[in-house]
Amino acid sequence: MKSFFCRFIITIVAIAIGFSSCSQYEKLRKSTDYQLKYRKAFEYYNVGDFVRAGQLFDEISSVYRGTNKADTVAYYQAMSYFKQRDYLTASHYFSDHYKNQRQSPFVEECEYFTGYCYYMQSPRAELDQGNTFAAIEQFQMFMMRHPDSKHTDEAEQCLSEMKNKLVDKSYLTARLYYNLGQYKASIIALNNSLDDYPETKYREELMYLLLKSSFLLAENSVPSRMKERFQSTLDEYYSFIGEFPKSQYARDAQRMYERTDRFLKARANGEDEEGKKSEELKDFQ
Repeated sequence: MKSFFCRFIITIVAIAIGFSSCSQYEKLRKSTDYQLKYRKAFEYYNVGDFVRAGQLFDEISSVYRGTNKADTVAYYQAMSYFKQRDYLTASHYFSDHYKNQRQSPFVEECEYFTGYCYYMQSPRAELDQGNTFAAIEQFQMFMMRHPDSKHTDEAEQCLSEMKNKLVDKSYLTARLYYNLGQYKASIIALNNSLDDYPETKYREELMYLLLKSSFLLAENSVPSRMKERFQSTLDEYYSFIGEFPKSQYARDAQRMYERTDRFLKARANGEDEEGKKSEELKDFQ
């Protein structure tokens, strides 16, 4: 009973303190004492109350604009939102700060954190990569302007991650067209991926899918287009097997080559095989 009563008293006191704190904070926000708001904004920031700190910095930012405290207010305004993980708002304030206050001692930090905010907003690879491109551009600019920054290593790591994500995005897009059976679009997307990222870790698979897309497109073509498309398949086979002679896909590649070679030889001999498909290769469909 005694223990319950003590806990009850502690709870009541905590609630009362909370109400009192909220009341004092609301009075502070309504105040026109901007020096007090400035001081309290930093007090809240230093104890980790970034929501209240951010609100106060918002309120005094226009008051201190053009003064010698403007850059400090602007920087901590951005950092308050960054600490709240509101990266969209933070990136706006960081970017605005370094673009408009080039002489500020916080310029380097703001340039880095602008990129980092874009980095934190970058979604998984299969989604739109607008923020990924923005992060790459920002980090590249940051490293060019501040090659000796304390943030250089972190920027390089983030940059590498973002570039790898674009490689993944390119691969997933190309493979999606293939999975949907859209072989014309697949061939275009696969070629684009290989052209854009020639050193991609997916190179072997992409080249195999390019061969297979070409083969399936030829197999499913109207008779008048089959010869041309099987010839393209033959070209893709030589490119693939020349680069990856011991590939895990070599057996399937060989089967596609044999079917393609038979068709082209038959056509060269004047035989009518335009509409036929090989029974043993139906698993390619």
